[in-house]
Amino acid sequence: MNNVQFVKEKIRDIKDFPVKGIIFRDITTAIKDKEALKIMIDFLTEKFKDKGIDYVAVVESRGFVFGSALAYNINAGCILIRKPGKLPAETISEEYDLEYGKDKLEIHKDAVEKGKKVIVIDDLLATGGTLNAACKLLKKTGAIVKAAAFIIELTDLKGRENLPSDVEVVSMIKY
Repeated sequence: MNNVQFVKEKIRDIKDFPVKGIIFRDITTAIKDKEALKIMIDFLTEKFKDKGIDYVAVVESRGFVFGSALAYNINAGCILIRKPGKLPAETISEEYDLEYGKDKLEIHKDAVEKGKKVIVIDDLLATGGTLNAACKLLKKTGAIVKAAAFIIELTDLKGRENLPSDVEVVSMIKY
């Protein structure tokens, strides 16, 4: 069995969550497995080592798991992108659509210096709304968003099409 298949088998499917008709891909069961977690972090590290990335921007909350380890491995800083009201200093925000509603993300206004190279990490790409909002926030700070990376991509939802065309998209597992 290859690494991708090993991790995929650790991901739990939960039917009708958070609403009827949705199959939720629960990555927490893969994160708790030490071998699967190592494979996921190694996958991301391999994709971004030696690319001159200054910061890894992590999207709340499962993006935190992958992004901080990745930042450490590629010798980059780590930037938090959070839900409203969680960051203590002055923030900028971006509202976006979910598959089943609306939400908003925030980043510290001074999180990134102009011209710095950033990659954005989250656990899953669905419609692309969350990551598109994260890219917009980073670009407002003057960052250069080089890539968006995920462990899981739900290809039927065409999230790649909703991300900026100049942002490389990397995913490990496709459903």
